[in-house]
Amino acid sequence: MTIHHHSDVLIIGSGAAGLTCALNLSKHFSINLLCKSDLSEGSTYYAQGGIAAVLDNMDSVDSHVNDTLIAGAGLCKEQAVRMTVENSREAIEWLIEQGVSFSQEQQADGSNNYHLTQEGGHSHRRIIHSADATGKAVQTTLSDLVKQQTNIRLFENYNAVDLITSHKLGLIGHENRCFGAYAFNRNQSKVELFQAKFVVLATGGASKVYLYTSNPDISSGDGIAMAWRSGCRIANMEFNQFHPTCLFHSKAHSFLITEALRGEGAYLKLPNGERFMPRFDERAELAPRDIVARAIDHEIKRLGIDCVYLDISHKDSDFIKSHFPTIYQRLLPLNIDITQQAIPVVPAAHYTCGGVVVDNHAKTDISNLFAIGEVAFTGLHGANRMASNSLLECLVYARAAAKQIRKQSKELEDIKVDIPAWDESKVSDSDEEVIVSHNWHELRHLMWNYVGIVRTTKRLERAQRRILLLKQEVKEYYSNFKVSSNLLELRNLLTVAELIIECSMRRKESRGLHYTLDYPDLDESAKDTIVSKLD
Repeated sequence: MTIHHHSDVLIIGSGAAGLTCALNLSKHFSINLLCKSDLSEGSTYYAQGGIAAVLDNMDSVDSHVNDTLIAGAGLCKEQAVRMTVENSREAIEWLIEQGVSFSQEQQADGSNNYHLTQEGGHSHRRIIHSADATGKAVQTTLSDLVKQQTNIRLFENYNAVDLITSHKLGLIGHENRCFGAYAFNRNQSKVELFQAKFVVLATGGASKVYLYTSNPDISSGDGIAMAWRSGCRIANMEFNQFHPTCLFHSKAHSFLITEALRGEGAYLKLPNGERFMPRFDERAELAPRDIVARAIDHEIKRLGIDCVYLDISHKDSDFIKSHFPTIYQRLLPLNIDITQQAIPVVPAAHYTCGGVVVDNHAKTDISNLFAIGEVAFTGLHGANRMASNSLLECLVYARAAAKQIRKQSKELEDIKVDIPAWDESKVSDSDEEVIVSHNWHELRHLMWNYVGIVRTTKRLERAQRRILLLKQEVKEYYSNFKVSSNLLELRNLLTVAELIIECSMRRKESRGLHYTLDYPDLDESAKDTIVSKLD
């Protein structure tokens, strides 16, 4: 018998976006909050740098907007950018009210102000941070608050399986409306039903589709894949941001070296100690991430080396330890003292700039379904996300979604629907789980080699052919065996991979994060790549 849960709002995902939305709704609504792992796990927790916001009198909304538009290579939606930036101060003030502790510095008069740092693409110091573990500070603070709310019920270790919509239920004469989702209880190995008046996708990105990534294991594009299967439009999936500096070490797993190091004067160097970024861009180490990542990729391939080096050892030792304590302590056991040595780094898949198409209220194409955070395509990032705009987007759009849900709830028509229980009567336990792990491994290698930082049409076509075969294998497997966490993630990643390749093949130019040797020039007109099941 399928367990059936009811709530006013179902939020799928428990990072900064999901937690912020939940806390902004908890006074008036019952909320079920699904966490794929435990509450502390997710991309937010590992975000080091900070949150971009206009907080200094020397800075301005127009300056932040302009910097974002430039980094986005002509594809940002200015309305979305301006809305996000105009709400940045209020979002930060809300975090401070919740108890998030940001780094401060003492002024000449003895008073303390919040310390603002500068990162690539920004023309001002506007990154508010909590040392070099901002995401951890945000995640732990908001998580503690969520646990105290009587209206929020947490479900940890649950994988969302699929959304439940009116069209899937056969209610074709009605608008397509979301009524909840099926979710896999990883502790009990059972699928449960979550019914709700409103559903919010806050599932993060899809960088786990690549072999090398800075993201945690749960970043498997679940929300994007579920929304696509339900009929939502998906946009700009060709723009995968590769963070230029992920630690390259045999004993380290997906450890990101924050861009704030470069913001505070760290240099990128070749093994012989030579700086190379000035040869690629006048902004050198502070150029936008796509330029830095391609430069590193170029030098690694040109010289046949494994990595390049990020060096901040020329700075004062006490300055380094106080500004980057997490990185300093994390690397010491690996025999890397960043006050004296350079850090070996390589690019790694880091952020999904595309996603589920939403408006400025975070509404998707399906009624009562919202998408916030990295899963969503708001138009803020364009062809390249500017550093530290991501957590800001999570906060601003989560609050916008909560506001819209409060508004819509007052006029929501109550529709009685009969949602079927999850049917496992025709499937059995798998005795060949190795197929899933093999296909997972092949997919990630395939995407890294053929759909990575530099692309060609031939590489994309080769990847597309193999993805279709893998999808067929997984479809047969999904139809015959009971679901598992690994199977659900592989199914979703294959959908995401297909969308990335489709979007990449449609773009006949090189722009921002999408660089193809077959079309190296920039088109005069900038257009989003929007895919729909109706195409």
